[in-house]
Amino acid sequence: MKKHYSLIIALTFAGFAGLSSCKQNDTPPPPTKTELMTRMPWFFLSASAGGTDVSNTPQLTCFKDNTNTFATTGQFTINEGVNVCSPSTAGNFTWSFMTSETELNLSAPLFPGGSGTFTIVSLTTDNLVLSQNVTIPPSPTPVLVTFTFKH
Repeated sequence: MKKHYSLIIALTFAGFAGLSSCKQNDTPPPPTKTELMTRMPWFFLSASAGGTDVSNTPQLTCFKDNTNTFATTGQFTINEGVNVCSPSTAGNFTWSFMTSETELNLSAPLFPGGSGTFTIVSLTTDNLVLSQNVTIPPSPTPVLVTFTFKH
């Protein structure tokens, strides 16, 4: 009888030890850059050229009400709001990460004088900050422009 009690006690302790070692991890993994890019549409917030705010220049004001949507399939869609750019920037494009997800590549330039390749300055759940060298007429010299988007 003593052997049975000893066996039951040993199995009970082994069961508790096994249950405590299977502790569930309550912390979810951080979202990937793809998840951050594609979770909601992005809206243009501001731009600075060489440290000077250029958000309200005539060339950029039409971008403020655009909806910029990145899909996990690699599709990028721009829908213009009430303030339509001339020429229109609306359309379907493609996007991808480059250089270990430190650069964003779009199949078409997003802003006048720029290219489709941006350096990702920061990407969080609420903000996307991109930069690239842009030629702003009449100057022939490119200047670093930083673009900020929000959800």
